[in-house]
Amino acid sequence: MDSASSRQQLATARRWVIKIGSALLTDNGRGVNRAAIFNWVEQIAALRDRGVEVILVSSGAVAAGMDRLGWRRRPESVHQLQAAAAIGQSHLVQVYEHAFGQFDCRTAQILLDHDDLSNRTRYLNARSTLRTLLSLGALPIVNENDTVVTDEIRFGDNDTLAALVANLVEADALLILTDADGLFTRDPRDNPDAELVGEASAIDPSLMAMAGGSRSGLGRGGMSTKVRAAQLAARSGACTAIAGGAREDVIERICAGEPLGTLLLPEADPLTARKRWLAGQLQLRGRLTLDAGAERALREQGKSLLAVGVTAVDGRFRRGDLVSCCNAEGGEIARGLANYDCGETARILGCSSERFAELLGYRDDDELIHRDNLILL
Repeated sequence: MDSASSRQQLATARRWVIKIGSALLTDNGRGVNRAAIFNWVEQIAALRDRGVEVILVSSGAVAAGMDRLGWRRRPESVHQLQAAAAIGQSHLVQVYEHAFGQFDCRTAQILLDHDDLSNRTRYLNARSTLRTLLSLGALPIVNENDTVVTDEIRFGDNDTLAALVANLVEADALLILTDADGLFTRDPRDNPDAELVGEASAIDPSLMAMAGGSRSGLGRGGMSTKVRAAQLAARSGACTAIAGGAREDVIERICAGEPLGTLLLPEADPLTARKRWLAGQLQLRGRLTLDAGAERALREQGKSLLAVGVTAVDGRFRRGDLVSCCNAEGGEIARGLANYDCGETARILGCSSERFAELLGYRDDDELIHRDNLILL
């Protein structure tokens, strides 16, 4: 695929994850940059007016807290970092709320940690919440939960968090705004002959050698974390653009397909990438037997799997585990992530979702397996 057609993919993307770094948000530590935030918000609002869904991953809580506390150097103590995040997060969210409010855009704060996306149940819960917010027209603003995170469970940087969120919601594209214009062949601060990498495969092994260090002492990520984020985003087929956040109208220009910054492309299309992930990285924990109607709904109509079409359940699995879907003859039709555990599934099989509350004492998802988490074989 040539560069022009690759960039055109960005122009047709309908779901974006946009990450803004600490140095940009806090004007390199001089305080929350309200003017810059309003400019980015205005561009995001324009995208939403065109029907594009956006999830914003915002750094800056620790840096904003440092500014309010008068600290000029990032502390090493986890407890000091947590305290700074607690002070800075509320301030940062207020700034976003005010800015987006001027465009009649509702916002929602989402704080995540590593356990939320590594635990399959919490993964599905986070995914359902984000998708529900998007369906309601709200704009989720995501940050790492720095107020409670420890060294053992921290993402390490919000570039990684943004990539995992892109995986979580099957985003078409990830945009990482930073204080550099993109990925260069060498560090442009020390090498005037360094060249901008306009486009490359996200899994190109030479990229990590090009990636330099962080351009400020505020954030935890350098260019290497952005390359790793692109590799993670590629697992679900998302492309990643890395660009300078201070450039005029950078969000709208990137999303329109203008050749700014660096574009890192996945090797596989989204469906193939997700199928590889479901089929290859998760172990089967159970089996569901489907009736003929459910098989037709999956194969011919692209529907989700409903409990009413399931005749038997085997195995011990939990919510979020990978299960096999088979027909009456035992042939495997599909694989997907279960929204209910094996015991709950046994109680609701053959029943409509209207009876879930009666049978389980609660009603969560209407589907046993949502079509977005189901791959036909």
